[in-house]
Amino acid sequence: MALQPATGARDLNPKQVQQNQYLRDQLATVYRHWGYDEVSPPQVERLDTLMAGGAIASHDVVRLVADDPLGLRPEMTASIARAACTRLKDRARPLRLCACGTIFECRAAEEGGLCIEEKLHSGVELFGVKDLAAELELLTLLLEAMNALSLLGEHQPQLLIGHTSLMELVLAPFQQPLREEIRSCLIQYDRLGLEAMGLEASDLQRLVNLLDCRGTPMTTLELLEESFGSQPVLTDLTRLFVHLSPLAEQQSLALQLDPTFHPHHQLYDGFVFQLVCQGVSAPVVIARGGRYDGLVERCGESELKAGGVGFSFCLDDIRDLPGSNTEFAKAEARILICWGDDSSLEKALVKQTRWHAQGKIAECDLKSCHNREEAERRLQSSGCNTMDWLSD
Repeated sequence: MALQPATGARDLNPKQVQQNQYLRDQLATVYRHWGYDEVSPPQVERLDTLMAGGAIASHDVVRLVADDPLGLRPEMTASIARAACTRLKDRARPLRLCACGTIFECRAAEEGGLCIEEKLHSGVELFGVKDLAAELELLTLLLEAMNALSLLGEHQPQLLIGHTSLMELVLAPFQQPLREEIRSCLIQYDRLGLEAMGLEASDLQRLVNLLDCRGTPMTTLELLEESFGSQPVLTDLTRLFVHLSPLAEQQSLALQLDPTFHPHHQLYDGFVFQLVCQGVSAPVVIARGGRYDGLVERCGESELKAGGVGFSFCLDDIRDLPGSNTEFAKAEARILICWGDDSSLEKALVKQTRWHAQGKIAECDLKSCHNREEAERRLQSSGCNTMDWLSD
């Protein structure tokens, strides 16, 4: 019998579970205040749903051995979009949904082969809004949720924002297959790869300049307008950052606009963003999201109503940030009910239910104590911090 968990899986101790639950409750409270209703999508889905019509690569999905082509979800957006366009199709739009659950990431293991990682995610999805109003709500909600997590200054939070239309502006002068090669180099920040393509000097210089065109939003927007003129996407981004900048400053959140930023999955077709914090040894992405109108349309929604935006926090990664050993919540009183030889376990159990009726955490010592001194010694090793001593 194997005594170690599977590669990529972890046994969480009680403190880690408590921290995850605290983070989940904090975020759920914020979502509820914004009018988001909780749903619970299945962990097992059909592969065509999980792959989101080709937006998610097949090798990113953990396949199951079954009669039907099934797999474990690598994210929750596709499943929630499917439900929104089928079972919840008749609900009024905008439709606000939230969910918390485990996702399964598939990656290459160091020793070769595939490794499956379980991660606990919490996020929201907003359906039925195709204009900038959806992004304004979503990113304001993201900042309020981030504030509820009480991130530390040492975490150096940074919100990185991009837009798929910016990449299309950059690639417009080029034809396939060169267009796709340039896209790959820009996304990977591969300056040497660009130089090796044999591009004309003017095109190469323009692309190299774009690699360095990331940073302070308003400065970056000015540079982009100089290159591409007035564009609807630049107008939307300007409005978005004018709204976000003062909110971000209140939370010591750095904002960055990157015209070449593109997430791993091809799920998004508009705004994309990720929230990054400084981890123990490297930056860690604790939340990501964006607009995915194309996915909603592939799920059966009409083009006019096919609007979808959302984000997801990774609670495990937030819990493991530096400083996570600090308690996320105030320590609750835990009562140990001890009873003497002249009392009984039955009386202790009755007293326990009375504590529970008051909303208190209480547990019984199942063996009697000869005296109060012995009960005090048991309290020290019990994990409780208060004793209720019963003696007739």
